[in-house]
Amino acid sequence: TTEMANQEEAEIQISELDLLSSMFPYEEEFAVTDQLALAELKHYVENESAEVPSSKVQFILNVKTEVPNASMVEFSMACALPFKYPTVLPEITVRSSLLSRSQQILLNSDLKTYLMQNFSGEPCMLSAREWVKDHAAAYIDKGLSSSSMTASDATQSEVTTFTRLWIYSHHIYNKQKRKNIIDWAKELSLSGFCMPGKPGVVCVEGLQSNCEEFWSRVRRLTWKRILIRHREDVSLEGGGHAEIQRQRKFPTLEEKCFDAHGARGNHMDLGQLYHFLEEKGCADIFQMYFGVEGH
Repeated sequence: TTEMANQEEAEIQISELDLLSSMFPYEEEFAVTDQLALAELKHYVENESAEVPSSKVQFILNVKTEVPNASMVEFSMACALPFKYPTVLPEITVRSSLLSRSQQILLNSDLKTYLMQNFSGEPCMLSAREWVKDHAAAYIDKGLSSSSMTASDATQSEVTTFTRLWIYSHHIYNKQKRKNIIDWAKELSLSGFCMPGKPGVVCVEGLQSNCEEFWSRVRRLTWKRILIRHREDVSLEGGGHAEIQRQRKFPTLEEKCFDAHGARGNHMDLGQLYHFLEEKGCADIFQMYFGVEGH
């Protein structure tokens, strides 16, 4: 059954992550960046929860390698394991300050090809790391000959990413947290809304780096459960202020309280939330949060 296959895949992921942490005990070599997703995965495997984890386990592997006639270079592998891994390939992005954008794209597509050809359905994180260790340095000097390439490189770096994060929390009551959410969004020029109560819903939109900074601050607070339910990224050529404003669906970040009902007055009227999202052209998000068609 798929349930059994899911369990098996999840178990393989956990044992592979355990292996990586025993081989690379230092945080500068291997670090899980999404502890919540890892906890969800373990929870799922221990069969306390039939709910399939909603976010992928994400981690960083750093690889130091020697470059001919230079010293050591560090390559960073940002990795995410889709829930079906190892049946499907991991998502890996290799970066280094010494790679131009076109070299980085080439390196990543070659790594993906190597994994596709050699590891269908098997755990492959260590092999991917080995491949990067052996091959990545060779990409630093690749493709520099054509001047046209470096020209397109320069324009490429002008691309700005606009991001919208849909965050789900078990509940948001705490006044200080609610104040933080609004203050941080203002500070980072993010718009969106926060619906306190149970469940708690937060949407922020703006520059990708600002959204990521917001998320890293929010998740450090103490939560019973909080995760990114959905993420939208739009690449903006040029990415000026006007272009960013055009992408926004919300003018500012405000707290939205939809007629509360329930004993503590903390259960929000989800029907009203649905209509609010529909007005903003985000009705499809409702289903991602609550797993039901809105009406």
